[in-house]
Amino acid sequence: MSSDAKPSLDAGLAALKQGDYQTAKTILESFVTTEKNLQAAIQAQIGLVVAYARTGDIPAAMTLSEILAQSNNLQVKQWAERSLEELLKRNRRDIKSRNEQDATGFVAFDDEVVENISRSLSQSSDGNDSDNTPIETEVVNTSFTSLPSSPANSDNDTSNTGKIVRFTTPLAKPLTIHWRQAGRAKNWKSQQQLNLIPLRLLGLGTFIALFWVVRELLVFTFASINNILVWLPFLEPLQLLYTNPTNFLLIILIALTALSPWLLDQLLTKFYGMRYLQQDALDLHSQEAVRLLRRFSQQRGFQFPYLGILPITVPIAIAYGHIPRTTRIVVSQGLLQQLAEDEIAAIYTEQLAHAAHWDGAIMSLVLLVTIPIYWLYQQISKWGNRTKGQFLNFVYIALSSIVYGIWCLITGTSIWLSQVRLYYADRFVCDFTGNPNGLTRALLKISVGIAADIQKQEQTSWQLESLNIAAPIGFQQSITLGSLAPHIAFDSLLMWDYLNPYRYWLTINNTHPLIGDRIQRLLQIARNWRIEPEFDIEAQSPIRVSKQSFYMQIAPFLGIPCGLVFAGIIGIGWQILFALKILNLKWIYDDWDFVTGCIFICCSICLFIRINSFFPELRNSRLQTEENLPKLLDNPAAIPIDQNGVCISGKLIGRPGICNSLGQDLILQTNTALIKLHHISWLGQPQNPQDFIGRKVSVTGWLRRGATPWLDIQSLKTQNGKIINSPHPIWSTIVAIASVTWGAFILLKG
Repeated sequence: MSSDAKPSLDAGLAALKQGDYQTAKTILESFVTTEKNLQAAIQAQIGLVVAYARTGDIPAAMTLSEILAQSNNLQVKQWAERSLEELLKRNRRDIKSRNEQDATGFVAFDDEVVENISRSLSQSSDGNDSDNTPIETEVVNTSFTSLPSSPANSDNDTSNTGKIVRFTTPLAKPLTIHWRQAGRAKNWKSQQQLNLIPLRLLGLGTFIALFWVVRELLVFTFASINNILVWLPFLEPLQLLYTNPTNFLLIILIALTALSPWLLDQLLTKFYGMRYLQQDALDLHSQEAVRLLRRFSQQRGFQFPYLGILPITVPIAIAYGHIPRTTRIVVSQGLLQQLAEDEIAAIYTEQLAHAAHWDGAIMSLVLLVTIPIYWLYQQISKWGNRTKGQFLNFVYIALSSIVYGIWCLITGTSIWLSQVRLYYADRFVCDFTGNPNGLTRALLKISVGIAADIQKQEQTSWQLESLNIAAPIGFQQSITLGSLAPHIAFDSLLMWDYLNPYRYWLTINNTHPLIGDRIQRLLQIARNWRIEPEFDIEAQSPIRVSKQSFYMQIAPFLGIPCGLVFAGIIGIGWQILFALKILNLKWIYDDWDFVTGCIFICCSICLFIRINSFFPELRNSRLQTEENLPKLLDNPAAIPIDQNGVCISGKLIGRPGICNSLGQDLILQTNTALIKLHHISWLGQPQNPQDFIGRKVSVTGWLRRGATPWLDIQSLKTQNGKIINSPHPIWSTIVAIASVTWGAFILLKG
């Protein structure tokens, strides 16, 4: 078919009847993306379900069937429900059979039924059908080239017949990963009851931290506004901004916590396209999940929890609500399609754990505060990408970076709660389901699904990043772990997470605990219950890592205690000299400000000491290549300072434009793995790596192994010879010089 020819519904259905399913799929996909008439679009969707099923693309067939099942037209709804039930029934035992279903033998789709429904829809559109039930459904774009976006934010046109929503189907073929499919306990004894007091105290501490950060931001903003008004002529400062916001802010945060379930319902519906997931629909994916939800509700004496679904392909699940009775559980379309029945049940149970432990209230508040801020950052970035003036572009870059920084700062207040509560949730899942192996597979498949989604979209979706703090798996850890899974056995790949003795120190700023550490605990529970574990990961003593390397790694932070000691020596020294009437420095050290100066000086000295070890000279003869990536990344004894000089080629992916002005989403896609890139540029640098997103590049730099492996860029070279340098060592030196200068100034000024 010519690219200029208008796709024809009749041609697509004719190809379908003739058994030419690939041609039918191509024609009908093009027709759906351009057709504004909903009746004709539904006919095309029905044909697409058949075409997808006959060509083995079961995930796409399920996606369309679930959308069609929401139709008010009885024939369409019944046909879609039968089709979906047949698709899911054949794939409950093994997720691979769901995604790699043989195209032959699928009996749920009868050409005569398709023809009858199409004829019925045509008659209805002509007004000749006695059933005048309006047909209300969504037109779905199943193109594999477009990226999923929130329906609420879609720029697509709408007509009086309905709304067109863009959607992308998940990967048709799963990665070739071997799963042992280890069983579950039939009779098990619950483990020792957990002490929830530390978790409750951590939740209280998170609320205090959130309150304090938001208050300081408000005070700083109000003071800045008034200072600007004082500086400008003919304007007076606003007296209201001088008032203390403490009491007002505390009342607001308490009120938001109380209203968080209903407010988050609105936010997720408006910005993420969330819709209600009926029990019957979930039952088709996982009967066990429905049983567990009912049992949990009956035990606590409240109704079946509210279930929601997000129309995105990346596997994700969140729970929110301040008490168990108001808890909502929301999962993505991708999670239901990429996980097996018992794995879906395990993830739903993990979300129930947050309700049972009462930690959902604080996380709901964090989501309620951070989602609008992230949306603002996204909107500013969109507006900036549409501007052409250099000055306005700079303003938008600055604004988006500031808003993104505020989002990171507020999200960071809940990092420790996000980490600790997942350990409690994992234990709850095991005790409630007796299936630690199912949860193990679920966590790893989510990680693999996240990496696959990033590779497919060639960027980290904004839905994934904005909801990351409440998700069961952190997307940062999944970038390399999920993409390396087909190349390295999980037993080897996860060793760093549970054997490195300094792993907890190196994850102090991570939003989620280490996946390997969680899985090692789950598999230990499986052994205690005498069931075969999914992987041969056994608890053992941490391996030995040089303490000198670790001290060098954290050298800048050691400057704080060294500075305190240095300040104590200075304080005692001048007191002795003053008492002996040898030297009078009381006019300088009459207060404790000099302590800050000592800390700055010591931190800068420690930073100077670390620079050469952290950024050694890269020699071309010693640079590692892509073939050595698996070996470099599965070393359990490595820490970030034990860098490896590499020169790797691949495709640069990430969010384009202003939304990536800080380089927060730069990823190198190689044939082996996805590698997170760290870049720092000169101020006013005309070109940056994000300007070459989507192109083949060669990156030279320092590869580091931590909770999230990353590559510090030294230079990035494009295919046309353009080279971009990233002066990490120079900036570290500048920061060290500035720190020691400022410290000396404070020390001498007093």
